[in-house]
Formats: sequence, C-alpha cells, structure tokens
Amino acid sequence: MSVEDRGRPPASTPEDGPQGRSPSFGLPAATALVVGSIIGTGVFALPSALAPYGPVALVAFVLVTVGALALAVTFGRLSERVPGSGGPYVYAREAFGEFAGFLTAWSYWITAWAGNAAIAVAWVGYVEVFVNKGHHTGASIAIALAGLWLPAIVNLAGVRSIGAFQVVTTVLKFLPLAFMATAGLLFVKSGNFGAFNASGGSALGAISAAGAIALFSYIGLETASVAAGRVRDPKRNVPRATVYGTLACAAIYLLGTLAVFGTVPHAQLGSSVAPFTDAMNSIAGGSWAGNLVAVAAIVSGLGALNGWTMICAEMPMAAARDGLFPAAFAGTRGRGETPVFGIVSATVLASVLTVISYTRFTQVFTEIVLLSVLTAVIPYLVSAAAQLYWLARHGREELDRRRFARDVAVTVLALAFSYWSIQGSGYQTVYYGLFTVLLGIPVYIWLKRPHARPATAASTGTAAPATGTGPARHEPPLKAARTARPVGLPTILRRALTPRHPH
Repeated sequence: MSVEDRGRPPASTPEDGPQGRSPSFGLPAATALVVGSIIGTGVFALPSALAPYGPVALVAFVLVTVGALALAVTFGRLSERVPGSGGPYVYAREAFGEFAGFLTAWSYWITAWAGNAAIAVAWVGYVEVFVNKGHHTGASIAIALAGLWLPAIVNLAGVRSIGAFQVVTTVLKFLPLAFMATAGLLFVKSGNFGAFNASGGSALGAISAAGAIALFSYIGLETASVAAGRVRDPKRNVPRATVYGTLACAAIYLLGTLAVFGTVPHAQLGSSVAPFTDAMNSIAGGSWAGNLVAVAAIVSGLGALNGWTMICAEMPMAAARDGLFPAAFAGTRGRGETPVFGIVSATVLASVLTVISYTRFTQVFTEIVLLSVLTAVIPYLVSAAAQLYWLARHGREELDRRRFARDVAVTVLALAFSYWSIQGSGYQTVYYGLFTVLLGIPVYIWLKRPHARPATAASTGTAAPATGTGPARHEPPLKAARTARPVGLPTILRRALTPRHPH
C-alpha cells in the first residue's frame, strides 16, 4: 500500500465492510466481542476492590448499570448513523472536528492498553490459585506478561482466529458466573455483608468512589462500534450486539457480586485475590469448586485480553488512515489486514505498565482501574455529546416526536453519568489521567506540522498552483491530512525530545 493510499480508507463495496475489508463477525460473534470485552477478569476481582466500601457499593453498581445501559443505547444510535470502524473516534471527529477526534482516539487508546494491564493483574490472582501461591513479585510479573502476549499472538494470527477464540472463551466463562448469579444467591448470609457503609465517610462519597471502580466492569460496551468495519450488516448488528451484550453482563454482574458479598465474610473479602473462588469454596466446601471458577476466570481473562488487544489497534488504525495518528498504526499485513504495529505497541506498553504497577503501586488493580476508567469516560462523554449535538441540530427534522424525546433523555442520562464517573475517580486520578491525555497534544502538533510547508514556500516567493481565474483554491483540512507525508512515531518522539533552539 502506498503512502497516499495509506492515508485514506479503501473503497468499500456492498459486500465489504465500511472500510473495504471483508466482514468477519456476525451478530453472535459481535455480541460475544462485547460480552467478552466487558466480562474480563475485572468482574472476578471487583468484589475485593469494592469491599472497603461495604454493601453501599452495590447501590453504586446499580447506578453504574443504569448509566452503562444509557451509554449502550447511545452507542447503538451513533453506530446506526455513523457506520465504520473507529467508534468514539469517528463520532467525535464527525461532530466536533479533527482535534476532538484525535484526543478521543488518544484517550481511548490509553484506556485500551492500560485496561489490558489491569485485566492481566486480576488474571494473575486466579492463575496463582494453582501456581506461585506465595505471590512472589517476580513470578507474578512473568505470569502477567504471558497473559498479555498470548492474546497478542492470537490477534497476529488474523481476524478469523479472533472471532472463534472470542466465542469459545465467552461461553466458557459465562457458565460459572451465571451459576453464582443464580444458585449462589441461595447461600447468601446477612452476617457476611458487614457494615452497610464501611468507608468511614459519607454514603454519597462512598457511592461515587465505588461507582468509579464499578464502571471498569462495563468498559468494553462500545467495542462492537469500534470494530464495526469487521461486522456484517453493521447498521443492524452493531446496535443489537451492544445492547444485548450489555444487558447480559448487567444481570450477571449485579447478581454475581451480590452473591459474593453474601457468601464471603467482609473481613476476608477485602484481602482476597480471587473472591469468586473463595465464594465457591464457601458454598461447596473444599477447594474443587473454587478451582473450577479459577479456571473459568483464567479463560475469561484471556478472552477479554484477546478482544481488547484487537481494539487497541482498531481505533488508532482508523485515526491513522485519516492522518490523525502516527502513520505506523495504519499499516496492515496479510489477507486479514492485521494491524501488526498497533497490536505489538499496545502490548509492549501494557507490559511496561504491568511491571511498574507491581514494583511501585500499593493497590495494583485499583490504581490501574481508576486510570483506565478516567481515560475511557472521556471518549464516552464526547460520544454522548456528539449524539446530543446531532439531536439538537437535526433530531426534530429526522425523527418523530416520541423517538426524539426518548433519544434526548437517554443521551442526557449518558452524558450526566459520564460527568459523575469523572467526579468519583478522585483528585489524584483526575490529575494523572488529565496529564496523560494532554500529552497527546504535542503528538497532534507534529502530525499536523506538514501543513506549514506550503506557507514556507510562499514566504520564499514560490507561489502555490491555482486553477481558474478566481482566488487560489485550497484543499480541505481532511484531504490535506490524508495526502501529506505521514510522520512516523519514532520521528515524533525524536523531534519532541530534541531542542529546536539550543542555548
């Protein structure tokens, strides 16, 4: 593929996806992608992360579920109107322009690989039910790295491998969670719950803080829209997969977490690295049932990492083809058009964050979760704002009164939920998260820097070619971005680190 061709999406045909690739996911695989991306090992570790707040965290979980469903419906509406891979990036760019699209893609890209690190850390807790029971740091890091790179290898093998792997892992992990959400409720004991608000602060503060952590469990509800170019009949299947997958996960999450809170004593739950295993052992006695859950959690983690590794590459690839991400992310290899650079670079970054978290953070899982949530909420907020913007401009003209009122109400709820989630993340997380997101601004400047070259030519007396007798015609910014020579990631970093005017 030439440099010029790499800057624009290939032509599509009715049989192909929106970006010219042969779609590989039907409704079951797309729904499995959503469920598999939402239900990772996060839900298996979540009860321990929520335990310090007490059962009041379940109230937060209900509120988060309502907000997540509002977001799911909003993404479904957006995918009907703006088809094609890229998800929140495409919606932000279509509504608010290139810079908003870039910051959304940048923030979501951080969410994807940082979230992989969080999933890997939770996954290690269940692997260590069988090995490294002493939780030695070096061995834990080695296990986490293996968990990150195995799904990367599956992704590098091609899209058909991803779809089959996703369906199998989703079915295997759903069964034990469904058991806990149904039969597990029969073994709940009120004495295990502890104080309703164990945080020591106000109930409202505890709900906000617990809600920010609980939201991590729903990150991934938008993955079908991000990979819409690989879904057959995306206008129909992407909204359905998004809503169906989120509803299924919501039922499992709420009932399963309630069962764990009620079967594991509160004092033990806070320090557990495998709370669902402890819950099953408490129900069945012995360790065999807990071991089965641990196996399911291991499979679940691999399935989630498999789906998220693909997402780590899909959105940057869509942005890079528009000239809004380093050009290396646009390249693909093989018949399945595998975005090798996106997969490998995201896995390397997740590996680095995992190593740092094990050696620096005191609460490894919670610290990474909060960072991932903040960087995810920004694309959610911008996507909801994009839908509200469209409704304000065109909704009354294109929708009947009932559909318009319903869409406005759902979108406003999704927008308010996003703001609430940012507020609940805590000052320190907002500080680090905002700093990380704003680091993308220098990258954007370097990506747009080629536009300054025609001005330089004009200052030296070289006139730009013009057509006709009127004023010179200029290319739209988007076309210029696509035809300008891409700037590679190594060049960006080298230029950013080299002073232009040394003293």
